[in-house]
Amino acid sequence: MQITGVDVADVRFPTSVTKDGSDAMNKDGDYSAVYVTLHTSGTAGAGSGTSAEGRLTGYGLTFTIGRGNDVVALAAEQIAARLVGVDVAKMAADMGGTYRRLTDDSQMRWLGPEKGAVHLALAAVMNAAWDLAGRFVGKPVWRMLADMTPEELVDIADLRYLADALTPEQAVQMLRAQEAGKAERIAQLEATGYPCYTTAAGWLGYSDEKMLRIIGEQAELGFGHVKLKVGGNLEDDLRRCALAREAIGPEGTLMIDANQVWDVPTAIDWISQLEPFDLHWVEEPTSPDDILGHRAIKEGIAPVKVATGEHCHNRVMFKQFLAAGAMDFCQLDAGRLASLNEIVAVLLLAARFDVPVCPHAGGVGLCEMVQHASMLDFVAISGTRQGRLTEYVDHLHEHFAHPVRVAGGAYQVTGEPGYNTEMLPESIEEFRFPHGAYWASRTTG
Repeated sequence: MQITGVDVADVRFPTSVTKDGSDAMNKDGDYSAVYVTLHTSGTAGAGSGTSAEGRLTGYGLTFTIGRGNDVVALAAEQIAARLVGVDVAKMAADMGGTYRRLTDDSQMRWLGPEKGAVHLALAAVMNAAWDLAGRFVGKPVWRMLADMTPEELVDIADLRYLADALTPEQAVQMLRAQEAGKAERIAQLEATGYPCYTTAAGWLGYSDEKMLRIIGEQAELGFGHVKLKVGGNLEDDLRRCALAREAIGPEGTLMIDANQVWDVPTAIDWISQLEPFDLHWVEEPTSPDDILGHRAIKEGIAPVKVATGEHCHNRVMFKQFLAAGAMDFCQLDAGRLASLNEIVAVLLLAARFDVPVCPHAGGVGLCEMVQHASMLDFVAISGTRQGRLTEYVDHLHEHFAHPVRVAGGAYQVTGEPGYNTEMLPESIEEFRFPHGAYWASRTTG
């Protein structure tokens, strides 16, 4: 069975119309995906993920917020072309080698390296490869990874440039230390799921009434952890945080997210004025590239914690944040890092520095993917859910064939093979840019 062809689609949802996803930095985003489909020459057994024609197929994506999505799609086409002709069985058995093959392109690397549009495109392609590998072996990717030996898991992790913080030998030792309790943790995960928090009520463009209504609806679904977007206007933030704190009560957990809009002194002053609302963390309080700035804010706002990472370009940047003591919570992103190969490296780094991983998931398909990272972390890497929460955003899941399942404020274990990244054909047909039914209707009439 070989990979015979690739399709790359530019898919955009008009979330700017309803202000879903709005924050102080990104006021009118249209949540978008570069969507990669890997076609093969073979079929597989029932339940392992076939196309309408009965062929085994892999699906992957990365996330943007509109304009420029086409640039990432062009890069994804260039990268994915190198997978055509690859034997699927050999690929699934050597995902580390597959990743290294795609990253070993000196001409494409020059456009990054390992950042920006090219890295986003690599994530989309490798996410599709992981989905295909999971479908081929008949397992969700978190379980496919959890069932690997420590040596196999380290082989798939991209540990280049990390030896001053984590060597492959140290990583193997860390994983071996967690081997004994894996079966018990899998049983716990299947019984109770993985804890998450909600951002569904917190978008900055929502009215107070809409925010409070959604907080109430989410509370009925078991959510006691709520995140609000802040940073547009201090008076508005004071009012909204007061309303939210009253709505969730003193036992609820309240987080805020500034989406990079402050400089360091402003962040310290602004957060200090919001501290009376008993904040659990502030997310992205300044430029995502400013490691020393994050550390200064962390020191200046204690006991409020700092969470960041959704815009960290790669594992090397995470190494620097962790080594500098500049983050309290590590927020990796499944569309920005170059797939599970780089995610596993960051999970290992975070465990090495004893920093909880709380993945970012505000976007198209991110919830579907990051649940796998969190479940793998609990089962095989950190061995704990203590202090860990994975983001959940309650929109756009209706466009996926196997959307996340949340109950009691927790992600429930997925049983479908692959990465939960398959989108519905009718959704692609409607929202493909610029000629899908939705966008074509906006340009013709």
